Amino acid sequence: MKDVCLVSMSDAKYFNLLMELVDSASSFKERKDLSICILDAGLTESQTNFLKPKVDIIKKAEWDIKVPSYKVMGKEWLKSQVSRAFLPEYFPGFKKYLWIDADAWINSWEAIKLYLKGSDENKLAISTTADRSYGRVLRAEWLFMGFAKIKSQNYKHAKSSGFSEKIARKVALMPHLNVGVFCLNNNAPHWETWQKNLKIALKSGKIFGSEQIALNITIYSDNLKAEILPSYCNWVLLDNLKFDLSKNTFVEPYLPNHEIGIMHLAGKHNNKIRFDKEYLTEIPTLNGDIVKKSLRYKRKIDKNYQ
Repeated sequence: MKDVCLVSMSDAKYFNLLMELVDSASSFKERKDLSICILDAGLTESQTNFLKPKVDIIKKAEWDIKVPSYKVMGKEWLKSQVSRAFLPEYFPGFKKYLWIDADAWINSWEAIKLYLKGSDENKLAISTTADRSYGRVLRAEWLFMGFAKIKSQNYKHAKSSGFSEKIARKVALMPHLNVGVFCLNNNAPHWETWQKNLKIALKSGKIFGSEQIALNITIYSDNLKAEILPSYCNWVLLDNLKFDLSKNTFVEPYLPNHEIGIMHLAGKHNNKIRFDKEYLTEIPTLNGDIVKKSLRYKRKIDKNYQ
């Protein structure tokens, strides 16, 4: 058995995006050194059969923590907000688990190497949504005489998910960890603590985002070790990047214009990109020109599986 398990999850709606992730991983020679494992959260039988030759293991995702049906409302893909905290139980025997959301694809293997190295010594390798290229990381509601009410994603989610005021304040001003891509060793203590916090979040808050605030609290409040990686390892601001024509690759907008490792199409601002393969984005090049490019991974889509 190989040491590393690359895991993702998809339902029928995200199948083409999942295939682009799988194909992007398989385009690198290093793919042979890891297993690709998929959690099925509502794929059709034909999609599963199409996927099988390209990956190593496919398993049905379960509700690893029971949640009321009124919170699920038939959205089986919400299992991704729970199951990723239980990866060693789904796919036992691996030393490292590298999770990548289905709406992301690998542009440079260097990022994968950093996630794997960052998880050494039982640390969580992960990046944040705070970056010099992303702009503001907090919002403020300005009151009077220079006073302001700070609005923090971590604070809001911690409070709505049933965590104490003390914990919410502790994580409030910390860079928000993006659980869309992470790597963690099989025997790291984070899994148990993450599951504990996730149970609290699922009991009081919404399913969506529960695993992310639970993991933020695991790191910032429970003080488990993390290796914070550069944002180019999990790039979500796709309307703020540049293109290097000489190297034919996407890069950061500021010097040293590092190559983007993982292109992540998360968020409502990326809806057009996620659901329209032909959508083109105007991107500045390093020499000052503008090019129109798709930000999706280039593969031929089988129309039978759209």
